This record gives sequence, structure tokens and C-alpha cells, in this order.
Amino acid sequence: MPAKQQKRTRIVYIIMAQQEITKKSEWPLWEVFIRSKAGLDHKHAGSLHAADAQMAIENARDVYTRRMEGVSIWVVESKNIHASDPSEANSLYDPANDKIYRHPTFYNLPDEVKYM
Repeated sequence: MPAKQQKRTRIVYIIMAQQEITKKSEWPLWEVFIRSKAGLDHKHAGSLHAADAQMAIENARDVYTRRMEGVSIWVVESKNIHASDPSEANSLYDPANDKIYRHPTFYNLPDEVKYM
């Protein structure tokens, strides 16, 4: 292959690689939650970029469960997660303070019940 054509081919490959990197950086961010074999709840494992939910699950499996420790994977697009503001915690949880039945501190437990 002539040198000029090799150079042109290399430039085409570089451009294609840059376009692929650009596409990946435009993929949405997904939050990954894993349920371990010993656990009953899903725990946040981390975040990753993926084109869609199926790709996010497959990538999460490869990245966060390499030793087959998970039994279930949840992925949620980060833009769909909404959180309360920690500075507003008092007003958010204030209604629960006047409902004493939600705080069972006044119940007497039998000695046989150890882990309650």
C-alpha cells in the first residue's frame, strides 16, 4: 500500500475512534445497585455510562460482580433519581415526631427476643 494511502487510512481510523469516544461520552449515566447473595437489599455499587438499560446491566455485571457475588442488578438512569435536601431534614421529618406509635421504644420485649 502506498505511503499516502496508509496515512489516509490511519487518519480515517483516528477520526472513527474520536467519534466513538464522543458517542460514549454522550451516553447517559446509570446508577448501579447490586443485591449480594447474603443480602436482602440492593446496595449502591457505583455509576457507569451506557447507551441503554440492557447495556448498563451487562456492563454492571462485568464491572461490579466479577466474582459472581451478586444475585440481582438494578440500574437507574441518574437523571431519574431525586433526593431530598439534607438542609431541610427537620421540616421533612417533623410530621413523624408526633406519631409515637412509629417509635416502639416503650414496648417491653421478652428475653427470648434477642435481635429486634
